[in-house]
Amino acid sequence: MSTLLGPGGQAIDGGSAPLAGGGAPSAVVETTTQTFASDVIEPSRSQVVLVDFWAPWCGPCEQLAPVIEKVVAAFGDAAKLVKMNIDDHPEVAGQLGIRSIPAVIAFRQGQPLDGFVGVQSESAIKAFLERVAGPAPDSGADLVAEADAARAAGDLDQAQALYAAAFQQDQENLAALAGLGLAQLEAGHVDAVKQLMTQLPPELLEDPRLQSLVSALRLADQAASLGGAAALQAALSQNPADDQIEFDLAVALAGEGDKDNAVVHLLNIIKRSPEWNDGAAKTELLGFFEAWGPKDPATLKGRRRMASQLFS
Repeated sequence: MSTLLGPGGQAIDGGSAPLAGGGAPSAVVETTTQTFASDVIEPSRSQVVLVDFWAPWCGPCEQLAPVIEKVVAAFGDAAKLVKMNIDDHPEVAGQLGIRSIPAVIAFRQGQPLDGFVGVQSESAIKAFLERVAGPAPDSGADLVAEADAARAAGDLDQAQALYAAAFQQDQENLAALAGLGLAQLEAGHVDAVKQLMTQLPPELLEDPRLQSLVSALRLADQAASLGGAAALQAALSQNPADDQIEFDLAVALAGEGDKDNAVVHLLNIIKRSPEWNDGAAKTELLGFFEAWGPKDPATLKGRRRMASQLFS
């Protein structure tokens, strides 16, 4: 999933994702024997300080550097990363008994607390840092919540930007991916969302977090095949009891973003002909709610209307 779509349908390169924790990563401090106390010991009294002991000739050190920088950046002010070149400054490494690099030592309250040697995976470094510093803030969840609010308010550009930022931080954040696709659909970028969906592994489309997007795309295709709502509205005015015409009108209205009236027409069919086409109107209405998502105002209002009609 290296490419996704941002506001307006343009491509976003997932490889240039900002790091979790918001904004650019903090500058990495290069410490020396003389500045070690001010760079490491003093800051460790208020945050965990990781010291990465390395050397220019060390290939594994080069492998570890970008991964540990990304993980530490995700922890915001709770953690700090300091690097120390042991070729230029061997004294501290010698005092700590470091015999192999890369070696990473966590300092807290002025003392070495824990560490590891060698290249580690991102998940392993995150687990290590959570052990010594506590859980990382979930900025991705905050971004998705903010994006959901923007989408509900109709600010689709802002919603797309926020969903894209959350997904770029963590390309396993399927809630962000689903939200981005839904906002794109609501902005009219159906073909762009189809292109995005073709890039996803088929098994991923079965994930419950993407079901709303799958349903919304199906609805968009269904609405497109019916043409505009205006012609169907005119046909219904001539045949007000025709269930098929009213059903098609509801789908077309939903495709054009007129969610409330789409619900009204399906409820008309449910009230007039509840068993029509094996209960197709109720099935479609539930499909609307799934496509729009549980927090969408139209879903909440539609469910209340449906319950009132069914149980009154």
